[in-house]
Amino acid sequence: MHNKCIKHYDDYKNQRQSVTSKIARATRESEELYKIRLTCSLDCTKFLVSQGISFRGHDETSNSLNKGNFRELIDWEKSKNEQVRDAFDRGGKNCKMTCGDIQKDLAMSCAHEVMKVITEELGDKQFSVLIDESRDISVKEQMAVMLRSVVVFSNFYIVWFFWFLNDKGEVVERYFALYHVKDTTSEALKNALYDILDRYTLSISRIRGQGYDGASNMRGEFNGLQRKILDENPYAFYVHCYAHRLQLVIVSVASSCSSINDFFEYISFIVTTSSASCKRMDALTEVQHEDILSKLSSGEISTGRGLNQSCSLARPGDTRWGSHHITLLRLDQMWSSVLVVLSMVDKDGRGPSQAAGLIEKMESFKFVFILKLMLKLFGITNELSKILQRKDLNIVLAMDLINVVKSRFATLRDNGWDNLFLDVQEFCVAKGIPVPNMDDEIPVRGRSRLEGRTVTNLHHYRAEIFYVAIDKICVEMDHRFSEGSNISDDDRGTIREQLDTYVLQVKRHASFSSCEDVQSLAMKMVQTEKHLVFPLVYKLIELALILPVSTASVERAFSAMKIIKTKLRNKINNEWLNDLMICYTEREIFKSLDDIDIIRTFTAKKSRKGHLPPDFI
Repeated sequence: MHNKCIKHYDDYKNQRQSVTSKIARATRESEELYKIRLTCSLDCTKFLVSQGISFRGHDETSNSLNKGNFRELIDWEKSKNEQVRDAFDRGGKNCKMTCGDIQKDLAMSCAHEVMKVITEELGDKQFSVLIDESRDISVKEQMAVMLRSVVVFSNFYIVWFFWFLNDKGEVVERYFALYHVKDTTSEALKNALYDILDRYTLSISRIRGQGYDGASNMRGEFNGLQRKILDENPYAFYVHCYAHRLQLVIVSVASSCSSINDFFEYISFIVTTSSASCKRMDALTEVQHEDILSKLSSGEISTGRGLNQSCSLARPGDTRWGSHHITLLRLDQMWSSVLVVLSMVDKDGRGPSQAAGLIEKMESFKFVFILKLMLKLFGITNELSKILQRKDLNIVLAMDLINVVKSRFATLRDNGWDNLFLDVQEFCVAKGIPVPNMDDEIPVRGRSRLEGRTVTNLHHYRAEIFYVAIDKICVEMDHRFSEGSNISDDDRGTIREQLDTYVLQVKRHASFSSCEDVQSLAMKMVQTEKHLVFPLVYKLIELALILPVSTASVERAFSAMKIIKTKLRNKINNEWLNDLMICYTEREIFKSLDDIDIIRTFTAKKSRKGHLPPDFI
């Protein structure tokens, strides 16, 4: 008995053997295991979110062969890391950190941290807003709003992007939110816009630009959304999306005269006939492949990375930027292949088909002439369209580019006929197409031969097609690309004096000589604190940078939405979609986040059954 008492006494003196010590040790161990499970789940979540991949699976039971991407990633981590496997195997059944709610909470925490960075970056700066609409995979109408900055609406949703100058004077464009609305009237869109602004404590008075497409509920002069915003904030200058305007110019040129209108009708028939079935598509691809090999062997074309890629014909669309140019360019490149396929269609058809007539149309001088003319015109506009879709483009550069394009069209009208006609003539000779005598008389188009009214071929092709098409595009460019003023009367009265003083100041500072464009000038003003000395001048530069040019960023947001909300994920709710969109669209910020900040937000969201080590967060 004495020896037993001594042993108990020794055990009491040894604190490592006490019940309290054992409980504390178990608590510390459980905290470490919880930390491992949480960080592993967060890593898997970040990977799936950044790639726009789905999380859940149809069958997530333990014996399933495909448990969904999230659980399969967890299992992969367990197979590669014994510490992770031990943490998940020893975790309680109610604290595995793999259920659907945990996945959503982790994604929401990631989105929260991204938005925190964006709102801090925006601060109290002014911004522009862009709005557009589209449909998602579940046939819900999507509407995107961009605030040089942006917002989007779906069934309807609003997607926000912010476009503003950061503290360094750089133009910044950020995704902001996805908002669901049930109607797309101008009043409903205004209320939705204001609700988002209120949610993030943003004042409508800070809006300096708004840009939409040509929809009446958006750009209506008397009752559109832009007018309703202007009524409350006269400084929210409206800019019709430049890329949309340019597409409207192209569409108008495509119907500028009856000959060109008929040409595009034939283009649609050619695309449909040569690509109407899988068999014809395969035949077109095979013939094109053989044609490329033949040209390579003869030295007509050269090899190189990205050259001579297989392609197909696509129907031009009035709302798809650059689609007219792409269709005509591919037809020009696949000319021989298309003719071969049309011949096959006519030969294999059980009855009469339009393929034979399309071959006759393609192998006519008029068809080739209009094709080459449209390629020339649309080549100029397509180059401008691509530039207008750049994120770093400001309205000053955009307007300058518009003037350059107008000048190119004027030069083409005055001096471009001879080169165009020579190009058409060479193409016709190479393809065995007869070239008419330009001095021959032909009936006036749209008139009967019985009337006896004739013109020469030269007049028909030069005056009635060449000049008409160029004049139409010039008139449309002048009509659709004109802007007003965005400076108040009071500021306009003082800005001239401030500009004169500013010019004298800048000339005395050699550091400003390195400025190459408007953005570098804005950055230099901030660095030298001249934006505080000359606020009106900086406001003028800021407006030039943040005023919207096109809704291309909104279209990119729609593309991201189609990646995230697929046919197999068409039941995804609005909040979950918004969190995924924030992280996926702003991946640069998302990938720079500290895991500790995300875990801190996740832990503070609500009480958790597991606990992290005190020194971890």
